[in-house]
Amino acid sequence: MYNPDFNYTEFGTIKNAAGSNNFVLSVKNWIEQTGAIGITATAGRYGGTYAHKDIAFHFGMWISPKFQLLLVKEFQRLKEDENDRLKLEWNLQRTLAKVNYHIHTDAIKENLIPKEISKSQIQFIYADEADLLNVALFGMTAKQWRDDNPDKTGNVRDYATIEQLVVLSNLESINAVLIHQGLTQPERLKQLNQTAIQQMKSLVNNLHVKKLK
Repeated sequence: MYNPDFNYTEFGTIKNAAGSNNFVLSVKNWIEQTGAIGITATAGRYGGTYAHKDIAFHFGMWISPKFQLLLVKEFQRLKEDENDRLKLEWNLQRTLAKVNYHIHTDAIKENLIPKEISKSQIQFIYADEADLLNVALFGMTAKQWRDDNPDKTGNVRDYATIEQLVVLSNLESINAVLIHQGLTQPERLKQLNQTAIQQMKSLVNNLHVKKLK
């Protein structure tokens, strides 16, 4: 699979001779005759034979049927575990899709979440686009959050609710569109903040979100 220079002609000769009473094949001869890779042998006090794990597994299965069975069962266990994770991810994506649909159809809720940003915040230039999204959704930059929460590790997004994470994901996509449209940063911040308010209102009592918690 990984050796385009493998000598299949010499391999055929070795395969035909294998099994006879006088057949002997060293690792060195195997490499020289077939151009094989993934296995080496060195002589001397600290010498020995070393092989890639795929080859080592094959030797192990040839020597021990029990090892072969354990390896196969472990592979099956890992595949089942992988399938379970993929199924969970699919269910989560399906639920988030329902949540996003609900954002566009639900009525406006009573409370503004988050608060509308001030005019000074709108005019302020943020060096990092990530901070622009932080202000639009959380009302503060990452540094402001760290200053207000010196006893906490991580950042403001690490402590976000699932509703905020859903909205944050949407804001990232919307911001990319607004940048492409050529809007200035203050203009984008104002639109992103209004979008965050509307979507958070819609999500605050959403039953699909509550199922994720």
